[in-house]
Amino acid sequence: MSLALYGHPFSSYTQKVLIALYENGTPFEFRCIGPETPQHAAEWLSRWPLHKFPLLEDGDRNIAETSIIIEHLQLEHPGPQRLLPAEPKAALEVRFLDRFFDLHVMNWTQHAVGGALSGDEAKRREALALAVEKLEVAYAWLETHLAGKAWAAGEAFTLADCAAAPSLFYGDWTHRIAETYPVLRAYRARLLARPSFARAVEEARPYRPLFPLGAPGRD
Repeated sequence: MSLALYGHPFSSYTQKVLIALYENGTPFEFRCIGPETPQHAAEWLSRWPLHKFPLLEDGDRNIAETSIIIEHLQLEHPGPQRLLPAEPKAALEVRFLDRFFDLHVMNWTQHAVGGALSGDEAKRREALALAVEKLEVAYAWLETHLAGKAWAAGEAFTLADCAAAPSLFYGDWTHRIAETYPVLRAYRARLLARPSFARAVEEARPYRPLFPLGAPGRD
């Protein structure tokens, strides 16, 4: 049964699912949502009127929300890289970290981006200041949590790392991870070197001028 993913290469949450697909070499059709492909946008909205992407089409099923999409892939289209542990307590830890990266890193990054997109300079400054405050707290926690670990939940690359990669990628663009967090900086570098995420980063590279806070000349 063929899979189709609706999304955009520069979208952090689209990248989160792309990483999972690339990790296992799962065949799928990518349907980019943009002005040059109105047919994809129309089909996406007919399948998910909440106007959120990515969305996975699996036969007659439409699966929304990135964490659910990745768990669905593991259940219905498993590959060699298991992204959620079989052991319940280990799986719970992975799910917690997945939520941490989405809620405490990516959401605040998007808050700053939203302020910049408002076109109001006061809102831009206010949103960025709050995002910096919240991201700094998240970075400090991660510096301690990641000590001695290869990946977010330990030795295995999991759903949590699929969430971490785009979160820390764009989070660092929004509020640079300071040198006082060497463990976190090294983890971000390992994520960038992971072939699945490196591929997603390269596919998104042409869209960097769209980043409203200004994309840095690195990564």
